[in-house]
Amino acid sequence: MTLAESAEEPDALTIGRRIRQLRTARGMTLDELAGAIDRAPSQLSMFETGKREPKLTLLQTIARALGTTLDELLEGEPLDERSTMEIALERAMKGQTFQTLGISPFRIAKSVPSEALKTMLALHGEIERLRDERAATPEEARRANVELRHLMRTQDNYFADLEQRAAEILAAVQHPGGPLTQRTASEIAAHLGFTLHYAPDLPQTTRSVADLAHGRLYLSSSIPSKGDPRAAVLQALSSRILGHGEPRSYAEFLRQRVETNYLTGALLIPEAHVVPILQDAKSRRAISVEDLRDTYSVSYETAAHRFTNLATRHLGIPVHFLKVHESGTITKAYENDDVNFPTDRLGSIEGQMCCRRWTSRAVFDVEDRFNPYYQYTDTGNGTYWCTARVEPSSEGLHSVSVGVRFDDTKWFVGRDTPNRGVSKHSVETCCRRAPAELEARWRENSWPNVRTPRTLLATLPTGSFPGVDTTDVYEFLDAHAPR
Repeated sequence: MTLAESAEEPDALTIGRRIRQLRTARGMTLDELAGAIDRAPSQLSMFETGKREPKLTLLQTIARALGTTLDELLEGEPLDERSTMEIALERAMKGQTFQTLGISPFRIAKSVPSEALKTMLALHGEIERLRDERAATPEEARRANVELRHLMRTQDNYFADLEQRAAEILAAVQHPGGPLTQRTASEIAAHLGFTLHYAPDLPQTTRSVADLAHGRLYLSSSIPSKGDPRAAVLQALSSRILGHGEPRSYAEFLRQRVETNYLTGALLIPEAHVVPILQDAKSRRAISVEDLRDTYSVSYETAAHRFTNLATRHLGIPVHFLKVHESGTITKAYENDDVNFPTDRLGSIEGQMCCRRWTSRAVFDVEDRFNPYYQYTDTGNGTYWCTARVEPSSEGLHSVSVGVRFDDTKWFVGRDTPNRGVSKHSVETCCRRAPAELEARWRENSWPNVRTPRTLLATLPTGSFPGVDTTDVYEFLDAHAPR
């Protein structure tokens, strides 16, 4: 809502200012209008300043005295700029910011310059912005994540506009399909006007840094030993392809990250090339996330993510995806197959403990890390089949799993697995509470020293790019910019 729109709400302040605006436009003094409505000038002044709200019958009398209608008085022509600013400032003075700062409300006299009102409103707006920014709590992040996951579910995790952008970029560099090479990634960078530069001193809080002034994209020289160098380049370029601006909220920051990761996956595994492959695999009842990984030379997680983008839209198969840390904490999740994941009171899945009987936890106990692990799991919401793998990351081991409802298992490799599990995590005794005999033996004879997550009590880092030290970034660019 804009400043003008908020000032036009028919409350006592707005009505009072409109009375004054109409009175002065007709050349009437306060005493003259007060006499015309048989009220004391001081009482009329209280109405005009919004300190008192006249009754409907008196408003009708005032309207007649001003030669207008009641409707015009309540919802007539917009207030002038001065009145709009006065109303906005009076409302601000009644708000929490002024109270927190210990600023007592004051009368806005005619002698106060309009420029002074503009300045005070601008300062109030900036203070409010900073307060909102610093209030970016884990709860706010969870709310934003829940809203984003709802959007993904309503679209079956398929974004047609991002698929189209990927197709356009690949066509521009004449990519024939199949695995995208490092050379093609460099050609995409050149097409977008960037040269690639690998630096050993990239700021620790960043994955890459783009020098937009000189068309240089900096990446860590250690990336090849840590992960897929193509993905690092494409993730950095995706923000430029999508025209991302500086995020104005944490929700926008999360949305941009999802779009960047999606576009990167769409470039690595092009829709036009992979859909016929998946449809053929379905016809042979041989869908395999591992085959998708091997065909396009990507990580298992990238293949799993990409499968969720295309499975429902092109194969008619609802799916779910989980990434779980070795501690049991869910770090990423998606579902449109009615699977019953644990959630907090806000509906957030990320950060919850995954049931230890679910495939994503059971896979950590499997010694064979070369072959995929498959499991059927009976839940209170039906039976689900999952394929899972364990992969290393900078934060330790993670499992990545993709699953479907029992009726859709017939399309997948691994459907004949003998592995079975029963997960009733909606029931307290499933896995969140120790077995009675074990608890009786140790409850009074143990005391664990809790390793508190570092983000539990802290708010999220402030700034448009949470967690990024901009001073480090600017100093890095200064040191590496061409002279």
